[in-house]
Amino acid sequence: MRVKKLLHTRMRVSDMDQTIRFYTEVLGLQVLDRKTSPRGSHLAFLAVPNSEELIELCSFPPSGPVKVQEDLVHLAFEVENLDEAMAQLAAQGVRITDGPTRSASGSRFLFIDAPDGYEVELIERPPGTALV
Repeated sequence: MRVKKLLHTRMRVSDMDQTIRFYTEVLGLQVLDRKTSPRGSHLAFLAVPNSEELIELCSFPPSGPVKVQEDLVHLAFEVENLDEAMAQLAAQGVRITDGPTRSASGSRFLFIDAPDGYEVELIERPPGTALV
């Protein structure tokens, strides 16, 4: 077997509407579809600008609230200008939990928390830089 490409990543969330508001209003992602799975999970598929891969949010209330361990998983998004991103986060009352920090490659990054404690990394990369 050979994998062709990544299609989506699923994250379980406690409050679907709160989480969708975060990803759409704070990060500008777009909801492509919402549905209920055959086993009763509430699903939402989010599109990320300039990316084919989707984020699938899954809420399954019978399993109880989500408890994300610290430093377990995070999503990383590239931003054009980290200073502008920080100003927009401040205007929306979103707290920066770590950073901004500059990496050896010259990238700058920071972390914020999504609902349920999932970390979100925002990265500004210098032109021509392929990695963090």
